Amino acid sequence: MNALNDGAALPLGSLHELGDGVYTWLASPAGHGMTNAGVVVEDDGITLVDTLLVPSQAQRLAESLEPFGRPIKRVVYTSSHIEWVGGSAVFWMAARYGRSQTSALLDQPPNPEAFKRLHPLWAAELEEITTRPVSHTVDTAAWLTPRLCAVPQSGQQLENLVAVVPDNDVLFAGAMCCFGVTPNAFDGDPHVWADSIGELAELATTVVPGIGPIGGADELLIQQAYLYACVEAACNQTPIPAGPWDTWVDRHLDEVNIERAARLAVADRGVPQSMLRLLGLV
Repeated sequence: MNALNDGAALPLGSLHELGDGVYTWLASPAGHGMTNAGVVVEDDGITLVDTLLVPSQAQRLAESLEPFGRPIKRVVYTSSHIEWVGGSAVFWMAARYGRSQTSALLDQPPNPEAFKRLHPLWAAELEEITTRPVSHTVDTAAWLTPRLCAVPQSGQQLENLVAVVPDNDVLFAGAMCCFGVTPNAFDGDPHVWADSIGELAELATTVVPGIGPIGGADELLIQQAYLYACVEAACNQTPIPAGPWDTWVDRHLDEVNIERAARLAVADRGVPQSMLRLLGLV
């Protein structure tokens, strides 16, 4: 069961300080459809890492940043998935940084019917959702500001980005990390994703995931172990064993992740049938 289906009130988020000019917007409760965002405030303006699922969420984030008195100059997309780019129209004046794959996918028309099935609480907004395309592609590590470096990664999709603020030892992992929530690898690669998680641990000790509470090395290790467990389950045709993930929400995505790993093992990059069922396409 998706934890966000349990109550009638729409969930919210709030701004939390991580260091000098570095903040995160943390969604509550955590779950797919309730993503986090990164905020880095500098002299010339604000850089955001991801833009949340829908414009109403993004508007709350924008309002929380008004006291800084600076324009939102840049947005970093860690993935093309709607959970991380759906609020981008609110920040229409910002430069938008993303991978080449993200750019190509955002140039395609959205599928609101599929989005509504995945995120029914936000169906009204998703009916007419629009996103802003990538304006600057980032396919090698690049300093976007004096404080923030965008680093290409892979796993949640073929091409992802993360953002590091070294002077505060903070990593905004975006779509690459889900803490306490089952990740979704329907168009990614669970094995590559798990390998990449090991690299993330070397970038910073404070890790802000795209979904879930702030974590660090321990939470990265648990997500990595879960993804490897999905690969093993696919190879051995067995269920995922018991582990720290037993208390996670959205465990219906186990089936998607295992099927994706099984398909990749035979060089089949097709979307899992289990995901197509969730999208209402089969």
